[in-house]
Amino acid sequence: MTARTLLLTALAMLAFAGNSLLCRLALKDTAIDAASFTSLRILSGALTLWFLLRLRSGGGALAGSWFAAVALLAYAAAFSFAYIQLDAGVGALLLFGAVQISMLAWGFYRGERLSPLTGAGLLLALAGMLALLLPGASAPALGSALLMLLAGAAWGAYSLLGRGIADPLAATAGNFLRAVPLALLVSALLLSRLSWDVPGLIYALLSGALTSGIGYAIWYTALRGLRAFQAATVQLSVPILAALAGSLLLDEALSLRLLLSAVAVLGGIALVLGAKQRA
Repeated sequence: MTARTLLLTALAMLAFAGNSLLCRLALKDTAIDAASFTSLRILSGALTLWFLLRLRSGGGALAGSWFAAVALLAYAAAFSFAYIQLDAGVGALLLFGAVQISMLAWGFYRGERLSPLTGAGLLLALAGMLALLLPGASAPALGSALLMLLAGAAWGAYSLLGRGIADPLAATAGNFLRAVPLALLVSALLLSRLSWDVPGLIYALLSGALTSGIGYAIWYTALRGLRAFQAATVQLSVPILAALAGSLLLDEALSLRLLLSAVAVLGGIALVLGAKQRA
């Protein structure tokens, strides 16, 4: 793996963790409803990416696909609605567990195999995440749990669709713009639940423009240098990074268990990223 891919991957994971914080703040602490948050997130991301594409030297036509747009909306909407009833730990476990299953299953289907070092890294990362999220977690509501599993599978599909993309910025911009009318349709169907306030609006716009739009474009660029196993495993860092950021920015408790889990997850990811896969 090149230094450029490693840097882009790290930036993408930081963006994802930042997005988790913004979503947590908006859907837990403000009056905005899930459908409005999703629509504003998609719309602001689309406008930001379109503007960046126009500013780029030489411009460039929109790319992406309707398949990716549907996967993007399915992830964003299912995550927002599931987050209303799930606590952060259980939600993150369900989400990234589904991401792991979908992306690793695709890797096996395509002929990728785990080397011993990669397998050890994956197990270490999973053990670290489980140690942080499972103890004390209450059983989630079935409907919300299923929605979060759908969100994880959709994000896994979106990530896989981004592998090999020639122009990540154009593809991400195209995906977001295609997802706008779909998101607005969801909001229209749930118009009776419309609710928002200024903080919720700001969080949604920041989530869409910065941590979603730009973050996903960076992720699509990083995916060009990652195998499916690597792309799946590195995302296990997001719950850990979000928890650490929550401790620093939201005054959440920083426990020894959290620190040990972070070491295990990030250490496991380092093993996976440094290992060569067997075809």
